[in-house]
Amino acid sequence: MALGGLLVIVCVLGYAFGAVRLGDRVQVLAVARSVAAGQAITAADVRQVPAALDPGVQLVPAGQVQQVIGRTAVVPLLPGTLLTPSLVGDAAFPPPGKVAASVALKPGQYPQGLASGARVAVYVSASAAGGDGQPAPASPAKSAGSAPVRMQAVVLGVDLAGDGQGSTVISLLLDAADGGRLAGAPAGAVVLMQTAPGGN
Repeated sequence: MALGGLLVIVCVLGYAFGAVRLGDRVQVLAVARSVAAGQAITAADVRQVPAALDPGVQLVPAGQVQQVIGRTAVVPLLPGTLLTPSLVGDAAFPPPGKVAASVALKPGQYPQGLASGARVAVYVSASAAGGDGQPAPASPAKSAGSAPVRMQAVVLGVDLAGDGQGSTVISLLLDAADGGRLAGAPAGAVVLMQTAPGGN
């Protein structure tokens, strides 16, 4: 009986300790509405929420809201996400090592429903497009060993009004090292394929 009583006391004390730890909460910043990668964070984009302290997770205290406003989202932010310092970049845009670029693409060269914040694989082929926007057939000499170059990017914006010639203008954030490849792409040689969040 004595051993049983001791086990009960230990369990009660353990529960009480856990309850105290769970009650050790602080006010932190969370995402209130979707923010695209590269977009400046405004006061309306964040809200205060209570969160339990966790030594392994570095959250942004609610008192630092003024230090967050005006800075940019490093990745697309979804509502309810707790902000951490790694999700918030410098106010300068584009961030170091990145460039912002725009491409005019026709239907079939990008997925329908593409929106800001989407991650995409950018394929640049060596062959230019024909008059209908479709890639022109390559000669046998060029077709061998001319696989498209693949780059990673994040969609900054989609302008459906386009360039007035039937193309949609899509703004991208990509590595600075890939900027020259995209700029040198022949007309109609760029194709976007949407990838999973965080995917390669």
